[in-house]
Amino acid sequence: MTRLPTPDADHGIAPERRWRIGEIPWLSEVERTPRTRVIVDNDFMGDPDDLFQLVHHLLSPSVEIPLIVSSHLHEGEPWDPSDRQAANGALVVRDVLARMGIDGDDRIVTGAEAALADAATPRDTPAARAIIAEALRDDPRPLYYAAGGGLTDLASALLIEPAIAERMTLVWIGGSEHPGLGIVAPGVPAAEYNLTIDIPAAQAVFGDSAIPIWQVPRPAYRQAIVSFAALRTGIRPLGPVGAYLYDELLEVSRMLATFGMNAGETYVIGDQPLVLLTALQTAFEPDPASSHYETRPTPRIDGDGLYVDRPDGRPMRVYTSVDNRLTLDDLRAKLAELADWQEGQ
Repeated sequence: MTRLPTPDADHGIAPERRWRIGEIPWLSEVERTPRTRVIVDNDFMGDPDDLFQLVHHLLSPSVEIPLIVSSHLHEGEPWDPSDRQAANGALVVRDVLARMGIDGDDRIVTGAEAALADAATPRDTPAARAIIAEALRDDPRPLYYAAGGGLTDLASALLIEPAIAERMTLVWIGGSEHPGLGIVAPGVPAAEYNLTIDIPAAQAVFGDSAIPIWQVPRPAYRQAIVSFAALRTGIRPLGPVGAYLYDELLEVSRMLATFGMNAGETYVIGDQPLVLLTALQTAFEPDPASSHYETRPTPRIDGDGLYVDRPDGRPMRVYTSVDNRLTLDDLRAKLAELADWQEGQ
């Protein structure tokens, strides 16, 4: 579980080692010129893999992050059973930025605190309006909506202003196995976790909108697996931020132990493909060339969160494999650069 931060905690970052989103001051100007925009949307009070994704995206110079949307979990979710999951998640994001030495929280928006009542009725929140404003902003660079949780806030924005569907691409960690694509792990529920956070929202996004979708379903995001030994030796020593990320995952193991469960020696940091597919694209003909996908008609989603075939659905990418080596190598290198700069090296 992601732990709520101590309010206004001082993480001891020297004033000369503070920066703002997008500056990445240890890089030259040509190295930190973004070529795409990415709206980050995640349930930051849930599985701490979203913290890895957030830090990694913030350290990626090829993307501009105009918005960080903190979204809700399932009602009564054990990660955070409160009725302010999105608001608590925004506090976590502010704390992560402070740990990284980042000043300013004007890009953080708190999403809806509950799922849609149905697939036709949006939750008209400041987050939905901010998404619409960014999508309609006059900027020729591609806009990706990188979502690692439920789809409430994106669905609301699309329902309020359907025209934004043609101005961005959804990259989503979620959804169960498609027939013939990916291995069904033993014991997994038929409906996938992120999709069931808000089934009506998934129905609206998949079935009733025109937004292009790059889906990373369960069998693909489960490939973002890393050992605790690799985290202890490759992530934890990389400054205070590396130590924080490792300790948050270790806290999950501690929590599971209280329920008599053994987490073993690996962890799936399943939101990392959001960085891989948006930031780590090729220089020429930009695309995430080292990860593989199949193009399929976008299905509809039924009331149980399962796919309904729709042969005439718009084409969507369904990723079948992700380049875990590139992702982890890049994360380690960027954390090392941040740690060296913060230490004045």
